[in-house]
Amino acid sequence: MEFGICMFVTDYSIQAVDLAVAVEERGLDALFIPDHTHIPASRDSQFILGGDLPPDYSHNVDMFLALAAAAAVTKRIRLGTGVCLVVERDPIVTAKDVASLDHISGGRVDFGIGGGWNREEMENHGAPWDRRWKVARERMEAMQAIWTQDEASYNGEFVNFDRIQSWPKPVQKPYPPIFIGGDAPGTFGRVQRYGDGWMPLLEADGQGMDLKAARMAELAALAKDAGRDPYPITTFGTPRDPAAIATLAKNGVNRCIFGVKAAPADDVLPRLDKIAHFAETMRGKLS
Repeated sequence: MEFGICMFVTDYSIQAVDLAVAVEERGLDALFIPDHTHIPASRDSQFILGGDLPPDYSHNVDMFLALAAAAAVTKRIRLGTGVCLVVERDPIVTAKDVASLDHISGGRVDFGIGGGWNREEMENHGAPWDRRWKVARERMEAMQAIWTQDEASYNGEFVNFDRIQSWPKPVQKPYPPIFIGGDAPGTFGRVQRYGDGWMPLLEADGQGMDLKAARMAELAALAKDAGRDPYPITTFGTPRDPAAIATLAKNGVNRCIFGVKAAPADDVLPRLDKIAHFAETMRGKLS
């Protein structure tokens, strides 16, 4: 079992360089950074975690820039998008961002993607809310073509280009692992079609651990039926509960990510100490 954190890097928090160094020095395995280009000042979309929307979501540094800064000062930890809102990002530019980050980091990128929950934010980018997963699929398939072909083409309803050249190609072959976020209807179909793993958010969906374990068993069965190895599972919003983590490990989870609220260094670093100590204790119990 591996352990890591996810935190918005903001204009008032510990910065990406210092956060990444602290995560690596404490023996954790991964740093994930979320993605929001902006937050509409007026919206009807309800915050996915409930309650008021924290300022993290509108004060965040660009995800790819923060991860590039983290890559420059680390050697070991995995660097993840948690999650990249691909519906809001041009696929040609995003393919370049991901490949460049994988190149800079020496092949340490995990590409987590999601459909998003903020309708108004998505529509500001010209993306139709009710077709968002079709848009996401086309953009992912187009990026996969760019990463693996010297001259890539893609012709879909929302993405169209013919014979383009784009380097660098990702260090990881054929490209960085793609983790499909959430647990919406159709999630496992997306994992099978253009993903490499699953990344559910445990604290947001209200499902008990038994229901989540059943979903993990369902995904394992789909992999077996397809004649492939089990899909890796990374959980977000992981409770810091030894019994829950033991259950997750038993049901095929490979990595647990703990959420950390954006804050200055003197607040974040003691929390990282506690998470690192908890992770080390859990490694001993699970070994």
